[in-house]
Amino acid sequence: MKTIALRTLPALMLAATTLFAGQALAHGSFKCDTPKKEWKLREDLEDKLKAEGWDVRKVKIDNGCYEVYGFDGKGQRREAYFNPKTFELVGDVPQK
Repeated sequence: MKTIALRTLPALMLAATTLFAGQALAHGSFKCDTPKKEWKLREDLEDKLKAEGWDVRKVKIDNGCYEVYGFDGKGQRREAYFNPKTFELVGDVPQK
């Protein structure tokens, strides 16, 4: 019985590492290349999202995108990335 558990330990460690690495990579995979002079105000993005039913908790800049933390109109917790010129959704990090 102990032999089976010891053999599965490396596989479990690999699975856990892959899961956490995937989450870390997700953050770096969203990138916006819009020149800063073309950006709309982050307050305008907040207003747009609030009009769509969002409860915006925080907006910050990450990889040239607006990164928004909050809850969408369906009450789902979100970490979403938006193009700062168009406010187009460019990425979403799954939340638990």
